[in-house]
Amino acid sequence: MKALKEKLFALCIFRDLLEDAVFDALFTHIKHPSVASYAEFVSLLYAANGGNLGEYVKELCWNSENVFVKTVGAKKSIPSYMRDAVEAELDILQEVSTMDKEALCAPLKYNGFLPDFTTTELRLKEIYLHRAENIGKYGYGIYAKNRMFNVSEAGDIVPVRNPDKTELSDLVDYARERGIILENTKALLAGKPAANILLTGDAGTGKSSTVKAVANALWSEGLRIVEVRKDQLRLIPKVLDELSGNPLKFVLFIDDLSFLKDDDNFNALKAVLEGSVTAKSSNVVIYATSNRRHIVKETFSGREGDDVHRNDTMQELVSLSERFGIHVTFSKPGKETFLHIVHHLANENGIDMQTDELDLLAERFALERGGRSARLARQFIDGILAR
Repeated sequence: MKALKEKLFALCIFRDLLEDAVFDALFTHIKHPSVASYAEFVSLLYAANGGNLGEYVKELCWNSENVFVKTVGAKKSIPSYMRDAVEAELDILQEVSTMDKEALCAPLKYNGFLPDFTTTELRLKEIYLHRAENIGKYGYGIYAKNRMFNVSEAGDIVPVRNPDKTELSDLVDYARERGIILENTKALLAGKPAANILLTGDAGTGKSSTVKAVANALWSEGLRIVEVRKDQLRLIPKVLDELSGNPLKFVLFIDDLSFLKDDDNFNALKAVLEGSVTAKSSNVVIYATSNRRHIVKETFSGREGDDVHRNDTMQELVSLSERFGIHVTFSKPGKETFLHIVHHLANENGIDMQTDELDLLAERFALERGGRSARLARQFIDGILAR
């Protein structure tokens, strides 16, 4: 282990791995073997992924935001000495990933019980360099294994721990509307011009679910989604600065968008949609949902306000929606569409009920709640399942 210790001291490209708790515990044991250091390492490995060293080393490599992947992601030329360093260090990490209990416990003079762990045989160099060559699909750092993100109060992009797993196959009807969003997103992934999209319509018609389902369908092609709350719109330029150099493609998702006419966030979004110098980014589009056609809440008192150029003011308020390149409307479903959704969900969940009875109960459920929607259909089916 002495030779391996010296090799780990020499890590350069992957030096950030030495700061990882599990890797640091392993390195500590290699430097100063003891029963306690071995047990500490295995304990942390168990907690991290159940005790697979090879898989853990692989994940560390994928998540490393090192200078090599950043240079590749920025489509810059890789110096030969940097590539040599990467390949040499991957050989070292491959050696680390093959270590077992016997090798780590050999220096110990201890005959008692010590916990074991497993490993997976890897072709680490081959796999890592393949991912680097296709970094536009795989990404790096937090974007390598996470598909959905939100924005912290400080403006940092953080992964969503329990992302929405809605799939396109889960959605019923609105095929034309989904197709428009899907094709625009595929254009983004292909490096073609893609438009910002505004999704409007009645509540519960599946606007937000459609955006998330598209993100889930295309994440393996290099798509990620970052949700931004309405009160965080001022942070979008900072978010775009971070994403602009990333090799992946991103949807900035703003759900349930609406403004009062004196809302400071109005101008922040307007600047982004108009493509200000700080807001342009060819790998990012904005998808926003709203229950309002013109996004900005209008009042009769506002229409009769004392602004000298009242018509210009009102035009500015209602024109924000026109700054989205594509506008998709999700209309409230009629009776036939509503029942079609109910039937689909009932079959999907194994509900065995006469169609006439199911339809009668579904219509009663909808009428009692003042209308029909895909959300109400889901709530109706959930209610039956809960009985």
